[in-house]
Amino acid sequence: MNTEKDFSPLTPNIVRALNDKLYEKRKVAALEIEKLVREFVAQNNSTQIRHVIQILASEFALSQHPHSRKGGLIGLAACSIALGKDSGLYLKELIEPVLTCFNDSDSRLRYYACEALYNIVKVARGAVLPHFNLLFDGLSKLAADPDPNVKSGSELLDRLLKDIVTESNKFDLVAFVPLLRERIYSNNQYARQFIISWIHVLESVPDINLLDYLPEILDGLFQILGDNSKEIRRLCEVVLGEFLKEIKKTPSSVKFAEMANILVIHCQVADETKLTNDLIQLTAMTWMREFIQLAGRVVLPYSSGILTAVLPCLSYDDRKKNTKEAASACNHSLMKLVTPEDDEDEEEEKNGSTGSLTREDGQPKTEPDSNDMLNASQESVGFSNISFFTPASSDRPQVTLDLDGIVQVLDRHLHDSSTGMMTRIAVLKWLYHLYIKTPRKMFRHTDSLFPMLLKTLSDESDEVILKDLEVLAEIASSPAGQTDQAGSCDSADNKLELKVPDGAKPGQQHSSKAVDSSPSTPSMNSYFYKFMINLLKRFSLERKLLENRGAFIIRQLCLLLHAENIFHSMADILLKEEDLKFASTMVQTLNTILLTSAELFQLRNQLKDLRTQESCALFCCLYRSWCHNPVATVSLCFLTQNYKHAYDLIQKFGDLEVTVDFLMEVDKLVQLIESPIFTYLRLQLLDVENNPYLIKALYGLLMLLPQSQAFQLLSHRLRCVPNPELMRTVDESKYKESKQQKASKRSSYTHMDYSELLQHFDRVQSKHLEVRHQRSGRTSDNSDRKL
Repeated sequence: MNTEKDFSPLTPNIVRALNDKLYEKRKVAALEIEKLVREFVAQNNSTQIRHVIQILASEFALSQHPHSRKGGLIGLAACSIALGKDSGLYLKELIEPVLTCFNDSDSRLRYYACEALYNIVKVARGAVLPHFNLLFDGLSKLAADPDPNVKSGSELLDRLLKDIVTESNKFDLVAFVPLLRERIYSNNQYARQFIISWIHVLESVPDINLLDYLPEILDGLFQILGDNSKEIRRLCEVVLGEFLKEIKKTPSSVKFAEMANILVIHCQVADETKLTNDLIQLTAMTWMREFIQLAGRVVLPYSSGILTAVLPCLSYDDRKKNTKEAASACNHSLMKLVTPEDDEDEEEEKNGSTGSLTREDGQPKTEPDSNDMLNASQESVGFSNISFFTPASSDRPQVTLDLDGIVQVLDRHLHDSSTGMMTRIAVLKWLYHLYIKTPRKMFRHTDSLFPMLLKTLSDESDEVILKDLEVLAEIASSPAGQTDQAGSCDSADNKLELKVPDGAKPGQQHSSKAVDSSPSTPSMNSYFYKFMINLLKRFSLERKLLENRGAFIIRQLCLLLHAENIFHSMADILLKEEDLKFASTMVQTLNTILLTSAELFQLRNQLKDLRTQESCALFCCLYRSWCHNPVATVSLCFLTQNYKHAYDLIQKFGDLEVTVDFLMEVDKLVQLIESPIFTYLRLQLLDVENNPYLIKALYGLLMLLPQSQAFQLLSHRLRCVPNPELMRTVDESKYKESKQQKASKRSSYTHMDYSELLQHFDRVQSKHLEVRHQRSGRTSDNSDRKL
């Protein structure tokens, strides 16, 4: 430094001492500067004070010589001490050169800079707040300083500054948040600790409302929550916990939408090997749960994003039990937010309509054009285009459900083979819920969802299949799915009339204009027949599905929809089935279900007596398809007490190809005759004179059987048939009159041409015989080729 230069009002001795390498001499010079500045303060000579500060800053603190810089720092601190409460007038000139030294390569000099700034701040106290960003910026650098002494000094300064901020009510949060938002993404462990400690302090100050700016720092907080340091993670958890408590206290002022996208991102684990990611996910999911419960329908426009994050978590195992429970709560709460008002058309919303399916007079609204519903939303949208959260405009009059986005997310999870079982169940519950609450809008997606729902019937889980059947049953029965197309199955001389189950609500009209819809009260629509056709196609293509789950699926459908509808429609479809072997197998399956399942009790009773025109029509429809399987046809005749016709059929069995499979079916029929289902049939054996064809039919079965266990069982039963002479214990005339009355009551409804039915049986069996011969011929040809 040029010693000849004029540094007045600093004396040459002060200048010389400030440049000395010894700390003690620099300290003496600082005392002299303090004395000099005090005199200027007493004289109110601000010009000279500024001049002294300028010299110490430019000529010493910012000098190229290290000892001069050290002298300048201690001199500036001395000026601040001398100024006392007036130091606030000169803080900018005092602070800036000291902060410049924070970047010095010499750790000792950085330490002195920290010490000098500590003294300046200690004197100025609240006056330093206008310069807080500068101080915070400098301190954030020192927090990660490799030198322990520098770090220790910065911690002292940090504590002092926190005390000042806590005591003051003039902190400029608006100016500070941009800096905080920038620095919160630091990857340095010490810098993160410094940041999170400051957020903790600011959040605890009553006069500082950091919650308003939480959307700007929330993502950074979740980043810090993944730090490797246990201490930093713990402090970050505390901070986030305090924020959540505050959100619960004042939900009306919280910017839920602006933070929701952040939570969606952090609810999804990118790297499951990192334990810290589990903590991030659990915390984000906990916040999401609270957001949905607090914000209510405000979050509906963002449902697709929430489901994207939540659904995979539902399949977690017990290692992530807490996350799974939080995700389940989110899913349940979000589902509850969807109401019938979300089924309004956009036009209705624009017109200010508040109802969903009713007019002001309470009458059902006219359904939109069915063809539009069937053909709408056919364009497939790539899953990568799913938008999570799009901030809604603040002046939106009402919340809009993001139904298209939700369906996209649900469909993606159904298509993904890696989706866990509980997630698939949740997806199907969502679809069922949406069809119940928003049927009109959901039917626009039905054509695209339908194939995947049918494929899901092959799922390994029974619970998944049950939920899938509920969705399909709702689609098939919802009035919103009504179209002008013929939704019934017509046979040559008999038209299927779809029935409303007995559990239907009183007074409900079976109409395409019906409003209420659920599997317990369905009015069948055009999708019902489509469903039955496709279900049988799946059974035809996947024989294992038919063998392993066929009975289970059909029985559940009989519970969800009217059993008569299921059997009537399937029988009609099978009548046109070209694969005769499958038709025979399917009839055998349906017949076993009909005769053994508790779910079919009411249908069996309906067929047992054939006392109504409807029951007779059902019998004829079933009979025509049951002809694909001769033994099943006989059992149907036994069920409906058509014993003479059963005997006539058995007489024709002599002309059929009797195979091992055929005899096994006869064996099963004998076992069924001994079951509770046919108790009435066995009791009718007591009335020998009036049931001769029943006995003849049973003897016919006996003659078909080889002398097996079933043969012995049926033979023993027939030996129990009593002598008719011994059973005559009543007046014959009265008895015959009673029988004639019963017969006439039944025959008044049964205008059936049994000879035509037998001819139909012969035609069907001829087709089967022809197909078997063709198949055996092909087998012979193949054998010849091999030879």
